[in-house]
Amino acid sequence: MASIHKRPGSVFWAAAFYRENGTRALRSTKTTDRKAALRIANELEAAHQRKVTEGQMRRILSDLNERLAGQPLASATLASFAAQWLERKQGELERVSYDSYRGAVNGFVNATPAKASMGIQYVTPGDIATYRDASAAKATPKTANNKLKILRTFFQTAWRDGYVPDNPAAKVEALKSEESTRRPFTLPEIQKILAAANTEWRGMVLFGLYTGQRLKDVAALRWDSLDTTEKVLRLTTSKTGRFQELPLARPLLAYLEELPALDDPTAPIFPAAAALLEKDGDVARLSQQFFQILASLKLVKERLGKDQSKGIGRSGKRERNVLSFHCLRHTATSLLKNAGVSESVAQDIIGHDTTEMSKHYSKIDLPAKRKAIAKLPDVTIGGKKK
Repeated sequence: MASIHKRPGSVFWAAAFYRENGTRALRSTKTTDRKAALRIANELEAAHQRKVTEGQMRRILSDLNERLAGQPLASATLASFAAQWLERKQGELERVSYDSYRGAVNGFVNATPAKASMGIQYVTPGDIATYRDASAAKATPKTANNKLKILRTFFQTAWRDGYVPDNPAAKVEALKSEESTRRPFTLPEIQKILAAANTEWRGMVLFGLYTGQRLKDVAALRWDSLDTTEKVLRLTTSKTGRFQELPLARPLLAYLEELPALDDPTAPIFPAAAALLEKDGDVARLSQQFFQILASLKLVKERLGKDQSKGIGRSGKRERNVLSFHCLRHTATSLLKNAGVSESVAQDIIGHDTTEMSKHYSKIDLPAKRKAIAKLPDVTIGGKKK
């Protein structure tokens, strides 16, 4: 016998009924009226016993909602809902994040052409799992899992707006990610990089090492981020919005003293990098520049050119290099821990990927961080300046 229930997080009654094969189903009635919801549940069960198709079931449910709840069931094709959702997200996300969302959602729509013009409710967990596996084959399990995470958010909105009875992406398991091959730099490697880099990149490497900040935040640094009296760097990270107050290590102070004084306190510390970041909106070309420095020192393998790619193409699976600018962040963490700095102090200096993780650590005062930074080795000793 059909029944109705309230699901957590929903104001609508859900209809519980038995399909013709004896299995139990649960669907939102999209109504808060108890009597109307129970009637919908009974009619749904009766319809299933008559072995109606999924499309017929959808029409029955829509008709029932219009007759009993006063409005038809919301309906949209996969392609149209994707376009609407991405338009909404464009105003909510930074450019880099929006590009990731657009790539994942449009990639799924294009990968399932048979479903694109159908109602979004016809997307199955199997469709999403197939897309996940194809993404992993072209890139990495981590990339596939990131796309799956975005699709879960996408279909959660569709469920909340009444277009799907449940979230099909939530039923798809994430892939087991391969262990990261990234590693910290060794001190001799950093000294080689400093000797090979130009003045601007030399400074960016030093900031990456002695503050643990990401390439985007380092490239965007301005002179007014520095308190030369207190010898402190203050910034808000672009990824998590986390405010950082970091003591400046001696090698950083020495580097800054070499630079010409400027009258404009809002001027960027690294003008060429800041201009490229502003133009592109991301660090792709800056990452490529750093890669070329590493490649010139034989610290990474040169990427294959277009004529050498053996037909793999842009969508092919790339070989993952063990070193990148982000590895300076890992290096800073390792150096701090090797110097005997506590986990909480090291984590506060480096920062976290999410603001939620930051809550697990108490706020560390500046003197404690200054003492920790002072324990880091001076990688500029013996390093050649260019």
